[in-house]
Amino acid sequence: MWMHLLTPDRIVAHVSDVTPEWLRERGLRAVVTDLDNTLVGWRSEEVAREIAAWLTGLQEAGIGVCIASNTRHLGRLERLAAQMGILHVPGNASKPRRKGLRRALDLLGTTPVETAMVGDQLFTDILAGNRLGLTTVLVNPLTPHEFIGTRLISRTLERLVLRGPRKRA
Repeated sequence: MWMHLLTPDRIVAHVSDVTPEWLRERGLRAVVTDLDNTLVGWRSEEVAREIAAWLTGLQEAGIGVCIASNTRHLGRLERLAAQMGILHVPGNASKPRRKGLRRALDLLGTTPVETAMVGDQLFTDILAGNRLGLTTVLVNPLTPHEFIGTRLISRTLERLVLRGPRKRA
C-alpha cells in the first residue's frame, strides 16, 4: 500500500534530535536535509546557533550533510550552504521527485541505505526520501511562517495523515 511512502522512520521535535550516535547506530554516513523550516526559517538568512552546533557535531563525527531544497531562491540557497559549510544540490531539488536526492547522494558519495533524509514536510521531504529508500526523519517546522500553499494545503493534509502514534513529536 502507498501509505508506507508517507510514513517517516522517525518523528522528532527538532533537527538537533537527529544525533550522530543515532545515525551511526543505523549505519548512516550522511544526511540530506531540507532548508526552509528545517535548518532556517522560511526566507530567513540567519542560521541559529543550535543548528550551527548540530552541523558541526555531524561534521566532527564524519557524517556528510547536503541540502536538497525546493526553493526558487537559488542565490540564498548557495549563500546559506556556504555559511553552514555544507554541500547543496544546485538548483531546485523538485521533491518529491527523486532526481534531486540522487544528486545529493552523488555529492555525498553515499547510497540510499547509508543516508537519512531529514525535513519538515511529509509530502515533499519524507515522500521523496521513502521513494528512494532513505531513512526518513520528520521534524517540526522551525517557524509557523511558510509559503501559503504549504500552510493551507500541505499542513492540513499532514494533520489528517499524522494521527495517533504517527503524530508529530
